[in-house]
Amino acid sequence: MDKTQLRQQAIEKLEDLSVHLAKKQKKEQQIITLLFHSKLWKEAKTVGMVRSQSFEFNTEPIITKALNQGKKVVVPKTLPERQLGFYEIDENTVYQLSDFGIEEPVSNLFVTKDEIDLMLVPGLIFSRKGYRIGFGKGYYDRFLQGFNGKTCGLVFSEQLNNDWQPEDFDQPVMRIYTDTVEGSFSYE
Repeated sequence: MDKTQLRQQAIEKLEDLSVHLAKKQKKEQQIITLLFHSKLWKEAKTVGMVRSQSFEFNTEPIITKALNQGKKVVVPKTLPERQLGFYEIDENTVYQLSDFGIEEPVSNLFVTKDEIDLMLVPGLIFSRKGYRIGFGKGYYDRFLQGFNGKTCGLVFSEQLNNDWQPEDFDQPVMRIYTDTVEGSFSYE
């Protein structure tokens, strides 16, 4: 099966899960608990993450917790040539929709790649080796090249799929937190 078909199936699974809100929220709470108890989270001073769409893993509670703990939170904006820039946000940040339907901060507080300790990398599908399939534009794979911080994915069990091969440019995450029996996978 090609990545286009896998993406479509993953979006359908995520949309189906989002219809069952109580189930989705229970899974999110399990995964968030693993994240918040992790060494990655505890050591991070600056955390990067996207503002999620309704069918994705809800990052809003993570943003709130990070800000309450005094962490710097940075959210991406899409830039020319399929690049990402991360900008600091706070509880008063205003957002605008990107061409992809993602909320991006209206902020001039640019944060360099080297200042980010932990990146919560979004994706539609994750393999148990940490590789992911996103929406197909390659923004995160480009950003993660040369990124020296820690990376993880917050992954519903419905998103785990090993029936595909990563490509040379694909960048794996270091750790996956999920709602399966194992709870998380590490690749460090």
